[in-house]
Amino acid sequence: MSPLSTIPLRLRRAARVALALVALALPAIEHAEAAPLVREFLGAVAPADLVPGADAFGSADEKPGVVPALKAGQPIGWVFLTSDFVPTAGYSGKPIHVLAGLSPDAVVTGVRLIKHSEPIVLVGIPDAKIKAVTEKYAGLDLKRREVQEGGGHDLDIVSGATVTIMVIDDSILHASLKVARVLGLKGVGTEAAATGPTKLLDPERRAPSDWITLAGDGSLIRFRLDVGAINKAFADLGDPRAADKAEAGPDDDAYIDVWAGLASQPAIGRTLVGDAEYDNLSKLLKDGDQAIFIGGNGRWSFKGSGYVRGGIFDRIQLIQGTSSYRFHDRDHRKIVRLAEGAVAPALTETDLFIVPKSAGFDPAAPWRLQLLVHRPVGPIEKLFLTYELGYTIPAKYLKDAAPAPAATPVAAAGPDAPRAAADTSSQRDRLWMRIWEAKRVQVVVLGAALIVLTGIFFFQTFATKNARVFAIVRNAYLVFTLVFVGFYANAQLSVVNVLAVLQSFVTGFRWETFLMDPLIFVLWFAVAAALLFWARGAYCGWLCPFGALQELSNKLARLARLPQITLPWGLHERLWPVKYMIFLGLVGLSFYSLDVAERYAEVEPFKTAIILKFDRPWPYVLFALGMLAPGLFVERFYCRYVCPLGGGLAIPARLHMFRWLKRYSECGSPCQVCAKDCPVQAIHPTGEINPNECISCLNCQVLYQSKTKCPVVIGREKKRQRFEVQNAIATAGAPKSTHPGRPFVTHTTTSGPVVTPEA
Repeated sequence: MSPLSTIPLRLRRAARVALALVALALPAIEHAEAAPLVREFLGAVAPADLVPGADAFGSADEKPGVVPALKAGQPIGWVFLTSDFVPTAGYSGKPIHVLAGLSPDAVVTGVRLIKHSEPIVLVGIPDAKIKAVTEKYAGLDLKRREVQEGGGHDLDIVSGATVTIMVIDDSILHASLKVARVLGLKGVGTEAAATGPTKLLDPERRAPSDWITLAGDGSLIRFRLDVGAINKAFADLGDPRAADKAEAGPDDDAYIDVWAGLASQPAIGRTLVGDAEYDNLSKLLKDGDQAIFIGGNGRWSFKGSGYVRGGIFDRIQLIQGTSSYRFHDRDHRKIVRLAEGAVAPALTETDLFIVPKSAGFDPAAPWRLQLLVHRPVGPIEKLFLTYELGYTIPAKYLKDAAPAPAATPVAAAGPDAPRAAADTSSQRDRLWMRIWEAKRVQVVVLGAALIVLTGIFFFQTFATKNARVFAIVRNAYLVFTLVFVGFYANAQLSVVNVLAVLQSFVTGFRWETFLMDPLIFVLWFAVAAALLFWARGAYCGWLCPFGALQELSNKLARLARLPQITLPWGLHERLWPVKYMIFLGLVGLSFYSLDVAERYAEVEPFKTAIILKFDRPWPYVLFALGMLAPGLFVERFYCRYVCPLGGGLAIPARLHMFRWLKRYSECGSPCQVCAKDCPVQAIHPTGEINPNECISCLNCQVLYQSKTKCPVVIGREKKRQRFEVQNAIATAGAPKSTHPGRPFVTHTTTSGPVVTPEA
């Protein structure tokens, strides 16, 4: 017997599918470094749009991915595509293509957003807003030290498109620096690679005596902005609504008044908080950790209140080089009072923020504290401004580090060396890591919900034992899915995600592409695992926000006594394939043109109903309502017959290896209770459950144990009761023995049975 024959057939099929997927993935991974795409997009812009004065693009690349911009046949600059040099995957999981121009002086001369697939931008936010943000990068001087350290420019945040703007900003800045180094432009860090820190903090330095000394020598820095200046700054943004929300009061009142310093330097920290408090701080700091002091006394609070809800201080951010760190509530320690001898100004906020060693923060190197100020101008719209405090610790607090071996100049290693150096920096501070850090709380909440759902499925007999309790649990979970997963976190999966995965096996697979949205990634991981155990029902029945919206709206319709329609089985069975045909049609279109497939994927009303909460042009809203309306009369109408995502999940779900739903031999013949009570008619009249259509609502498992609805349980219960009654009658009707302790025995005679005490 072959060893393989002992493996269940379903496991062997699953293994074959997995091997096929790996075979598809290997060529994609092997060819991940594809040819530059820049020339494919040059036709969308004029040369002068990217490099002023240029009248043509060069015919040959001097460097891979870099195209000369010519004037009268002579190069006056270069043009490149950001996605050729750095990962640019956005909210959609697909690259955001931006063309940029660069002058010989290492100045960005022009930027144009060429192509993107961001769903929120495409359908919810005017594209002009995003393009206006990108075009502001023209004039950015890459030779400035603060720019090479990852900042030194204003970051415009567009409400509702934060991740998209972060990706665009990160890609333009780092791709521009990378191209400048590839070209060997002077002043852009091409002289030598970093050789490690040359200075270290000196813990033996004697402490200054008071606040004035700290402020005078630069140990503390201050940033102050008055009311008049902040009102003018918002007015300069050009939005007339900003004036309606202007700060009232005298123009010279302090709006922002913030102090900052490195409190983990003993000389500074002991002066600020005193010896006792500093000793407590030292116990909290692990090896390599640092602490930043921040104090404030203006109308603007650097803490705000967002950290109370989400645990993240969203108004301040620590930036050093290309790295950034956003503080969490676990990093925060409030200072009750400053040291008695500090003689500090009156401050309403005094706090310490711990920077963990894992952040890669060098206390001896310059760093910046970025302040984010917003002003609401509508129900959900805000205007944003950013300001920065630059900090360099005075040299007297530093000592020389051990000498390090000299590094090989980057320029001497050829054109590939700058790319490798930039990639090392990128690995240390990838954008997707920052996004995961910012959404840590949401990931934890979703993870806890997935654990709860797993427990419900694994212990479904116990979970469905009490019908009323289970109904409360299920309804509560659906509300959580709709409100938190859908409306709050916008973690609605889409068939577009499936198409993007399929395309990645052809165009090149990169994990960064799928890690840009943590909740979407976690959900897809959970769905992939659930397909092996429970088919598609775990997602469709419990974790899909639009599915939850359909089911909850149908429950409200039932409460309103709207009539419910049960389609004839023949019609119902013939409508099932519609969603599969839609899915396969979209897959075919995606291989022809992913853009075309995305447009037709609007057959999913998820963006309208969940992500944008019906804030779209009226045709989209009418379509979404048209998909929801039948569900008031036919429960989960869209899920049953139209949803291409459900069809896409049902195809691999046929390989699921377990049968968790319990059935009786009487199910289907003759009993039809479960089949008639199934919310989505996933049970055949013959009793079989169709795993492709089942949403794992566990309604049949509730009925499986019901003593009032299931005929099998009712019949068994009646038999048990009859048996108990017969036993009771037999016990009550038996004669009493006159010989205690001796049982009765029955003798058969010609006149019938006779009961006598046992001899």
